[in-house]
Amino acid sequence: MKVVKLEDILGTEYDVDGGNWVSRRLIMKKDGMGYSVNDTIIKAGTETHIWYKNHLESVYCIEGEGEVVTLSDNKVWPITKDTLYALDENDEHLLRAKTDMRMVCVFNPPLSGKEVHDENGVYPVDED
Repeated sequence: MKVVKLEDILGTEYDVDGGNWVSRRLIMKKDGMGYSVNDTIIKAGTETHIWYKNHLESVYCIEGEGEVVTLSDNKVWPITKDTLYALDENDEHLLRAKTDMRMVCVFNPPLSGKEVHDENGVYPVDED
């Protein structure tokens, strides 16, 4: 059994500031679950280019308002509280936050915990 409290993650190496976002890594690859779980704040007024070429991600918005734009078709997807979106095709996208957005993000394969986006919005594959 594993129990993780957000308060125990804050201020540690697993509280990662990516500029437009802050991601608190709750479950990671080392935990052996086959996925990872992050509690992420997307900062109001930001636009983040993201392209998870190496990961699938499901995102559940628990606070805030924004939108996702899929770059393959320029479709705009409004995101509000109690909305989940799944990047099931490694979708390259823009994430725009109108207000601070609090998201629960699940990744497969799991993240090691310290990743930040590269210049293309990609998380690298953790080979360990």
